[in-house]
Amino acid sequence: MHTRIPGVLSVVKPNGNAAPVVLDSPHSGTEYPADFSCVTPMSIMRKAEDSFVDELFKAAPECGASLQTALFPRSYIDPNRSLQDIDAALLAGPWPESVCPSEKARLGHGLIWRICPPDHPIYDRKLEVSEMRDRIEIYWRPYHETLRQTLDETHERFGGVWHVNCHSMPTSVMPYAQGGISCWGDFVLGDRDGSTCSADFTHFVAETLRGYGYDVRINDPYKGVELIRAHSDPANGRHGLQIEINRAIYMDERRLERNAGFTALQDNMTRLIDAICRHARDQLA
Repeated sequence: MHTRIPGVLSVVKPNGNAAPVVLDSPHSGTEYPADFSCVTPMSIMRKAEDSFVDELFKAAPECGASLQTALFPRSYIDPNRSLQDIDAALLAGPWPESVCPSEKARLGHGLIWRICPPDHPIYDRKLEVSEMRDRIEIYWRPYHETLRQTLDETHERFGGVWHVNCHSMPTSVMPYAQGGISCWGDFVLGDRDGSTCSADFTHFVAETLRGYGYDVRINDPYKGVELIRAHSDPANGRHGLQIEINRAIYMDERRLERNAGFTALQDNMTRLIDAICRHARDQLA
């Protein structure tokens, strides 16, 4: 079953033998709303996207997992941020609700972005409070509510659910070792220092990826943000893990094109999803 909210999100439910697994790609959206009115060139704005991540994991329903993807860009409003992660410097007036800005908001990458990395102002004006409210109600809230509903339904059906939150990481911000090799490796798994899923699940995914020949780091430097924080409760069988993929493995970051490694990585991500589905079924057997 395929559910779509135009311009907002897409959800594809499992085909065939369903497993207690839900994947989501919150940052691969490319449908820019008409009222975005950014002044940064689109060639720069698009570098903020997790390009092709939804494609890398598109086999999830065939493996038995649900797959939710955002259609809107993260730079318009970021579903992986808290509603309190408000950047006051972006607003024309005071935000009427409680705020708790993170370090990301200070850098201009809060709930609604002010800066496109590394230092490009997105707007030539302040945003009205009403504009931010509209983005929350039209984009952020439906994304979270739909994901919550899928996780709840899966948990109710199986008695547990494993949520994999899918991202990519730009090599442009990575530290490099001698010879140009990234010090952050190929994958970074984040479980917020063990608080969003069982250690067994993190270990299983890490060792599966290492078995494919990848270098895998855990919680360094990405620990996971709002989507796994808000929707995880491992003590009650709700496990959430963030996965970051080094873009250099599968794409040309300058041209925003798939590179020669894309197909091999996509095949390995299909193998990973299948392995996670088997693991989740085994845990509940």
